[in-house]
Amino acid sequence: MQPQVTVHRFGNEAEPVVQIDGFSGMAGELLERGRAATYQDAGAMYPGLRSWCEPDYLDRNRALMFQALQQVFGFRQGISLDVSTFSLVTTPPADLAPIQRIPHYDHGEGNIVAIMHYLLGPETGGTAFYRHKRTGFETITPEREAAYNAGLEADEAEFGLPPEVYYYGDTDRYELIGEVKAQPDRLILYRGRVLHSGVIPEPEKLTTDPATGRLTINMFLTGR
Repeated sequence: MQPQVTVHRFGNEAEPVVQIDGFSGMAGELLERGRAATYQDAGAMYPGLRSWCEPDYLDRNRALMFQALQQVFGFRQGISLDVSTFSLVTTPPADLAPIQRIPHYDHGEGNIVAIMHYLLGPETGGTAFYRHKRTGFETITPEREAAYNAGLEADEAEFGLPPEVYYYGDTDRYELIGEVKAQPDRLILYRGRVLHSGVIPEPEKLTTDPATGRLTINMFLTGR
């Protein structure tokens, strides 16, 4: 089957989210690689574990991905791959840091593109995209960072700390503007400045065992 490309434009700012279904044709093999990998703590921001993922499989549809990066994101001079990891969400909701309980952005610069490659089905949760209600921001650029941080402080003063849950849906703080559900071998690309959050529908089933856990591949590209 040929990969199927869909371009979503969520919210008022209409930032593109490129969805490629059937990207690699080898989701089962990638799942086996991920389940055989050795994991370590991912650091302060990511609520789980990560392991290096060899990005060689991107060659299967490199031309299609480059076409999306050129036509949708405007990268015409080239790209570089900065990060490529198998990622496993493991942290119980009660152990999340406050910053992990709200939507986030990865990088404010417009030339950073995040890749999420799902290996499992919709029961494991996809990715949701948000508008910050107080500021109206759907993307956080360097020029907006100060205003956004001030908005977060005002949110905390008015509403208190975020609840000890994985964020999803509409609250006093954020409004859901779009969602991409997980499907095996579905790959999405979006600028790192977009406010988003992983959807965790059954947090009680999170586990450190990659054989049964919420396993995805995450990458970051820099374009020019």
